[in-house]
Amino acid sequence: MKKLSRNTVLLLMFCSMNATLISQQPGGGGSKPAQPAGKHVPQAKTHPEFNDYNTAYAIAGGTASEKAADDFAAKYPDSELKSFLYSKAMHEYQNENNPAKMLSVGEKVLQLDPDNSIALVLTATVLADSLSDADTDRQAKIARVRKNASHALDTVDSSFVPPANATPEQVTAYKSTLQSMAHSALGIVALKTADDAAAEKELKLSADLNQSQPDPYIWYHLALAQDHQKKYSEALASINRALQVMGANADLGNLARGEQSRLLTLTGGASK
Repeated sequence: MKKLSRNTVLLLMFCSMNATLISQQPGGGGSKPAQPAGKHVPQAKTHPEFNDYNTAYAIAGGTASEKAADDFAAKYPDSELKSFLYSKAMHEYQNENNPAKMLSVGEKVLQLDPDNSIALVLTATVLADSLSDADTDRQAKIARVRKNASHALDTVDSSFVPPANATPEQVTAYKSTLQSMAHSALGIVALKTADDAAAEKELKLSADLNQSQPDPYIWYHLALAQDHQKKYSEALASINRALQVMGANADLGNLARGEQSRLLTLTGGASK
């Protein structure tokens, strides 16, 4: 299971900014996050709910944050703010690199907010990355990845609620990150189901949407999809790009250098 990229961290930080702004507004007072036309602004119905939300939101650590969200949901079952607390727990589990708990809490978010873009792409990403031939529920996982990633792509423009102080450039970057992650999840599943042409298409889309913060995992898997189709020169160019943006990831670096060595042998050193 790979560590999620810095883009994922930024994505979750953006979510946290939004939830924090909401936590500062009891009962609809003051400024609120910008909303698409006609979209309702979640808010606390009472001051006790508002105060308990802030207390729960301030708790750190995945397990403690999830328990705080569960306790809040039990106390305020009709609260509109429950999904923000579960999103915070998802963020905490991401900081701890705990994909299994990210997945389970992400599903809690989606039960409350089926169009939640972050939960859709993160659950799709975790499922795609962990997909194995040995999975007894392999086909169900594949279906969930495709459903969640596709739904994220279909709804990102309508469901995304930016913080009030977000610049247009930040909003554009946020949406591009979401779309890149969704296409990456679809590409990984296609690669793992031997649909290499579809994998190449999705991973190219993912890479094109993520040029400012290139992800070496995307380029590595793109190289594999191209290699499988005997597009060796293109695959070499992709693996070279992966190594250029690799950073300090030793495990992926070893895999990428092994793939690069193979492709150099096959191409005689020529990259496209």
